[in-house]
Amino acid sequence: MSEKKRILVVDDEPDFCSIVQGQLEKEGYEVELAYNGVEGLEKIRSNPPDAVVLDVMMPEKDGYEVCRELKSDEKTAGIPVLLLTAVASHVTSTRYSHADGMNTEADDYIAKPASADEICDSVKAFFNH
Repeated sequence: MSEKKRILVVDDEPDFCSIVQGQLEKEGYEVELAYNGVEGLEKIRSNPPDAVVLDVMMPEKDGYEVCRELKSDEKTAGIPVLLLTAVASHVTSTRYSHADGMNTEADDYIAKPASADEICDSVKAFFNH
């Protein structure tokens, strides 16, 4: 049997992290959690995961910034990134936009509320090509 794929979930909502972690672990993945972009980047740089599930709206460093940093560093550019955001395409009252998400180099993009199943399906797709 091949080694378990390791997924880093970066989201500032602990309850959401726990739900996603449980679903990914049921699918056979090893899961690590980070609760903001700075912590996520530190974990990625110290022990690169096989994929990252990354929330957009977080304190300290948002998901767009984290994704840009990962994709611009040759050591981490190949790690697949799934961006999650509660930003609807019609919401203009925040500094985040759907267009910003589409303009990052994320490998997939899901709007919240995303189900743990949707997230698992996207992560599985990273490894089934």
